Amino acid sequence: MAARRIVLIQGHPDAVMPHLGHALADAYAQGAEAAGHEVRRVAVAQLDFPLLRSEQAWNDGALPEALTQAQNDIGWAQHIVLFFPLWLGDMPALLKGFLEQVARPGFAFKPEGGNPFAKKGLSERSARIVVTMGMPALLYRWYFRAHSVKNLERNILGFVGIAPVNETLIGLVDKLGEAGVQKWQAKLRRLGGAAQ
Repeated sequence: MAARRIVLIQGHPDAVMPHLGHALADAYAQGAEAAGHEVRRVAVAQLDFPLLRSEQAWNDGALPEALTQAQNDIGWAQHIVLFFPLWLGDMPALLKGFLEQVARPGFAFKPEGGNPFAKKGLSERSARIVVTMGMPALLYRWYFRAHSVKNLERNILGFVGIAPVNETLIGLVDKLGEAGVQKWQAKLRRLGGAAQ
């Protein structure tokens, strides 16, 4: 397999303490780098940026300087991996605010004629979503229909051209124990090595 360019987006909003998602991202990076892939990282919690508050700001406002490198890394990547904990059934608000900021017209969409969304600006990229949660992953997938992950896949990543999008849902994280964490780290290392 040819080496790929991978960006890991750590969406946990806690900039102070490492969490399971950080250990999983580290494992993915280890597997990817050992296989010869090039890896860059974006830690959303370490970025200082405002939330968008109007359509005009999204369309015409300047990208906050703190997000320039993150947007460049997304543009550079061939494969994007997002890590986040499920909070109130969805991604943390800080990650959603980050995605709204970086997925701007001219970058995530290319205008054509009078249609500002004519061309998807991030096509020819794949993605993986890695979500940790307190509930059983099967319950989230089948009873709740993984609604927030499906929304991210379809209405954000797919809307800007990213496909295919795969998912790794890790449930009952408080009961994993050391052996369970190591099992998931091994799985993420394998995924990183395969750039999937």
